[in-house]
Amino acid sequence: MLSSSDFSPETSTPTGGEQQPESMESHAGYDQAMRALTPGQIVTGLVVQLDESGALVDVGTKSEGMIPQQELGERITEDGKPLAVGDSIEVYVLKPEDEDGAAVLSKKRADYESLWKKIILAHEQGEILTAMVVERVRGGLVVDLGVRAFLPASHVSARSVQSLDSFVGRSIKLKILEVDRERKRVVVSHREAMSEIRDKRRDQTLGVLKEGEIRKGIVRRLTDYGAFVDIGGVDGLLHVTEISWSYITHPSEALKVGEHIEVMVLKLDMERERISLGLKQILPDPWEEVGRKYHVGDVVKGKITRVVQAGAFIRLAEGIEGIIPATELGPDKRTRPEDVDLPKTEIEAKIIAIRPSERRITLSLRLAHQDKERKEAHDYMTRQATSGRVTLGDLFGESLAQGMAEREARAEAEASALAAEEPRIEASEPPAAEPEAPAAEPEVTEQAPVESSDAPEASVAEAIEEVTCEPSDSPEASAPEKTP
Repeated sequence: MLSSSDFSPETSTPTGGEQQPESMESHAGYDQAMRALTPGQIVTGLVVQLDESGALVDVGTKSEGMIPQQELGERITEDGKPLAVGDSIEVYVLKPEDEDGAAVLSKKRADYESLWKKIILAHEQGEILTAMVVERVRGGLVVDLGVRAFLPASHVSARSVQSLDSFVGRSIKLKILEVDRERKRVVVSHREAMSEIRDKRRDQTLGVLKEGEIRKGIVRRLTDYGAFVDIGGVDGLLHVTEISWSYITHPSEALKVGEHIEVMVLKLDMERERISLGLKQILPDPWEEVGRKYHVGDVVKGKITRVVQAGAFIRLAEGIEGIIPATELGPDKRTRPEDVDLPKTEIEAKIIAIRPSERRITLSLRLAHQDKERKEAHDYMTRQATSGRVTLGDLFGESLAQGMAEREARAEAEASALAAEEPRIEASEPPAAEPEAPAAEPEVTEQAPVESSDAPEASVAEAIEEVTCEPSDSPEASAPEKTP
């Protein structure tokens, strides 16, 4: 028989299905280790199975919790990677236990609650977020922060916006102005976000900006006197005279809003926070090639750009403008610019002075017109000479040629000094008559050319009249008539 000593605590063994004290304590500890879940709680679990029906997640309960497919949402982790077995995720407890004793969980709801926490934190810390504009509504825009947020029209931009519809589909920077978790309301501002970004960039830019350096910028605004260019959070003024080597009346002739350009920093005024910029300074200077490309006496083509009291400006090439003084616009030096009907198309003008160091070319319409007339007269006389017919040009060709030469010399003298008076050309003495040679055949002497200081090329009718009216001194006129 067994004695009572055989059942002492130190030596006793379980009999008849009785449980040892150590085993009971271990079971109690396991029950305490099992997590007690409550509805609405967000816990962290480990994905142990993933299929088309959903996912099984170990959340520390007696059995794995189940995430139905409709509650799984996007199968991605917080860092944007595809969800896989072994990933640690946060889940929202829908039911602590179902009829099978398993917890019913939701990843979608957990992501939603986590998103609200981030939005509230971003509002408290003044963080700048990036979101997509998804819809145009009355009074503003709707942006997607994971939750729908309202962007009032007055907070879209610091400048007037022509159409809010142009923002739909764009990702923009935002700052949260108001959060109401209970009403699920979020109000954001793009204007405040951009203002803060520009202030930070402005401080950085002004700290390193130097005169003479070249910067990339964006044309933000055009005015009558120039363009404002953003060169890194700070706007500089690009004056209309610094945009192009050619004369332009408005910046829109060369630039447009939103265009990316490079500019040179010409002047900095840190006290007044003013920055002067230049664009033409980084473009090739066309005046460096003027001395090689153009010469005095050349007849060039150009287009009249503007007319002033002193004359007219003509554009010869990109960046090159010449001036036609008022005295060189018409045949009369007293012609006023407003009295001349200048064509809008290309015209021809003669270069009479070049001063590249002063960026100045002086031209003449009057001399170009005279050259054209002389060429036409010469071509006509050449055609008549080759035709074999005797013309008035043959009779008075020498006189006309001499008159043209004298007129050209006078024109060149006038061009060297635009305000000089026209020089008077005195008529030359006619050559003396040859003495009569009794034994030789009578010769016909040349009539001295008739010249006029006012018009070297006298009209043909006047020349004929003078020749026929003057008495002839030739021997042939005084010779006696021969008898048969």
